[in-house]
Amino acid sequence: MEQRGCLTVRERTKWMVYVMVLFTVCGRVSAQVRYSVAEEVKEGTAVGNIAKDLGLDKTTLKERGYRIVYSSTEPPFRVNQDDGILYVNRNIDREEACDRSKVCVIELKTVLENPLEVHYVAVDILDVNDHAPMFPESEMMLEISESALPGAKFQLQAARDADSGLLSVQQYKLSHTEHFRLEVKDRGEDRKTPSLVLQKPLDRESVKTHVLFLTATDGGKPPHSGNMTIIVDVNDVNDNPPVFTKNSYNVNVKENSPLGTTVIQVNATDMDEGSNGEVQYSFGKDVDARARARFDLNPVTGVITVAGAIDFEDSGRYEIDIQATDKGAAPLTTDKPVVIHIIDVNDNAPEIEVTSFSRALSEDSKPGTTVALISVKDADSGLNGKVLCHISQDLPFLLAPSLQNNMYSLVTKLLLDREKQSQYNVTIVARDTGEPSLSSDKTIRIVVSDVNDNRPEFSQNPYTFYITENNTPDTSLLSVSARDVDEGSNALISYQMLRERREENLFSSFLNINSENGDITALKSFDFETVKTFQFHVVASDSGTPTLSSNVTVHVFILDQNDNAPVILYPVSSNGSAEGVEEIPRNVNAGHLVTKVRAYDADIGYNGWLLFSLQEVTDHSLFGLDRYTGQIRTLRSFTETDEAEHKLLILVKDNGNVSLSATATVIVKVVEPKEAFVASDVKSSTKADEDNNVAFYLMITVGSVSALFLVSIIVLISMQCSKSTDYTSKYLPEPNYDGTLCHSIQYRSGDKRYMLVGPRMSIGSTIAPGSHANTLMLPDRRGISGEVRLYLK
Repeated sequence: MEQRGCLTVRERTKWMVYVMVLFTVCGRVSAQVRYSVAEEVKEGTAVGNIAKDLGLDKTTLKERGYRIVYSSTEPPFRVNQDDGILYVNRNIDREEACDRSKVCVIELKTVLENPLEVHYVAVDILDVNDHAPMFPESEMMLEISESALPGAKFQLQAARDADSGLLSVQQYKLSHTEHFRLEVKDRGEDRKTPSLVLQKPLDRESVKTHVLFLTATDGGKPPHSGNMTIIVDVNDVNDNPPVFTKNSYNVNVKENSPLGTTVIQVNATDMDEGSNGEVQYSFGKDVDARARARFDLNPVTGVITVAGAIDFEDSGRYEIDIQATDKGAAPLTTDKPVVIHIIDVNDNAPEIEVTSFSRALSEDSKPGTTVALISVKDADSGLNGKVLCHISQDLPFLLAPSLQNNMYSLVTKLLLDREKQSQYNVTIVARDTGEPSLSSDKTIRIVVSDVNDNRPEFSQNPYTFYITENNTPDTSLLSVSARDVDEGSNALISYQMLRERREENLFSSFLNINSENGDITALKSFDFETVKTFQFHVVASDSGTPTLSSNVTVHVFILDQNDNAPVILYPVSSNGSAEGVEEIPRNVNAGHLVTKVRAYDADIGYNGWLLFSLQEVTDHSLFGLDRYTGQIRTLRSFTETDEAEHKLLILVKDNGNVSLSATATVIVKVVEPKEAFVASDVKSSTKADEDNNVAFYLMITVGSVSALFLVSIIVLISMQCSKSTDYTSKYLPEPNYDGTLCHSIQYRSGDKRYMLVGPRMSIGSTIAPGSHANTLMLPDRRGISGEVRLYLK
């Protein structure tokens, strides 16, 4: 018989699955799959192939995290992610899961991710005959008056069977007796109440006690049964039972009514007199423990009051049998049902259940992307159980109702930007429509994951660096840095130099950049005298997919160092040494210009500003040297005692931090005025040579041809000139030359102009404070407000 029952269950399951799958295919909608399984089956029993019945790809179940979403308790079923079969996870007791309900269905919600899919699975728990009927007591005492008339009915205790449906109590059987018969009243909901009906008058003198056996049998195959012994004591005459004043009692009571609240009062009368007519009230034998715990009955007044917590969600209706019994020697009893309807009040707040993604939400998600699935429920009924949901804040999300009742999808309504907000705390509020309204809320945290949508940004654009010449190769020279507001690998920046084959980027081949930190090193040493400025381009790229990059122009200005010693331009001898001979007449006055030492320094600024000093001199009282112009002048007139030849050692040095210098030797010969005249002509020829070599050679040629012919005339002219001509005029300094050569180098960066100058300074120029003697502030001669900065090295 059990095997035949199991085959029937399998056939029913297979038929239901076929119907549901056929409905899904034909209707092109996702329908609920329904299975059935018997209670008490072993753990691991296969219930059905969900993946096959729903048309799911078994190979993606584990990847998409196919699972059952259940309450906090352990789910009774589990899904194997390898084959998609639904298995029994633990022992299932139908009576524990569904009490005595005729239909026991366990609703399951299965979820797949990426994309989010929800399927509903219903499993009918089939009852098996694992309980036998049981009476509350194994023996029942019943007192019946001998005057009881045939047809008198005596309610018996009903047997209870934890199983339901056909497996519950189906019939009662009374042992053979000629005085009684059994009558069974079907109350529905698997409730059958047996009553003992007198069919033949009793004679106490013949039989004082009747012993009967009542057997309750369920509908199982094979059936189970339970027995109760009924002992009937025959009492003497009390022949009028109590009679209730109403045929039926119905009353409404609000749930959560305070203890002691009056529910209803029943009333019964007895036509007998004395103790046989006094009525007392009690609960019927068939009143279950739940009703007895919630209501109390006054045995004298018949008032029913609230004795325990009344909850509409536990039960919305109670049917209580009230017995009215007289106090006769053989009490007579009449029973009447009282139906109590529980009125629901709004005492349960909505409950929110959230099924969300386990991973973060990408910031490039399109509007309408499903973030989470929200289900709400309210244990109340009617308007008290109707729930409305909304999001409490102004966020880029909204709740979209689902096809299922009380189901919502949390979806994006705007584009997200992780750089503006990387996470959201979304508070979902559920409020019912009862009076007063009750609400609950739940906050879920949504993390926005990064995508590579931002380019690196340099801290400056463009960069301008000033470096000194003679730098050490392969050492860090300068550094650039960029920042990416993305995160992770999207913000990991690498640097490289853009090596374009253009004239302005030629020097990039002499540079190397650290790809990780942007430090730039030079592969060679730069010389200010060779190159004064150059530029190159650096590219910063992130590590995202696809890679984003940006570039920046780097301007580099070379600053001068004092690495060039002064060079003597005059005097210079024929062999190249800085040595010269000057002849002057003995009759010159004080202040006479003997000669001028000229020098040049390739550096600029203070590094190229030259100063002259006398290191050695034969007679300090005779000659003086201007330290700025290099002019050598006589300090006094010559005397007869002065020597005819004087040696002057001139030191020329620059003004760098570490001063560099050169020396020149000037031999001054003092001659008589006539000799000085010839010498002056030679000197004039020498000066002409310096100014113009072609003219000098021409004059020498002409002079050589006519020298012998004109010697006498020249001597006469020179004698006349010595009397009337100021010899010093031949040795006057050049009007616009001060002894050092001036440098002027200009730079432009944007709308600013920079000039490197030195060493000559114009009148009115000042050294700018904090410039380390490298900046001259020149007055703006264009009439424009502001100033031009001149950077000196």
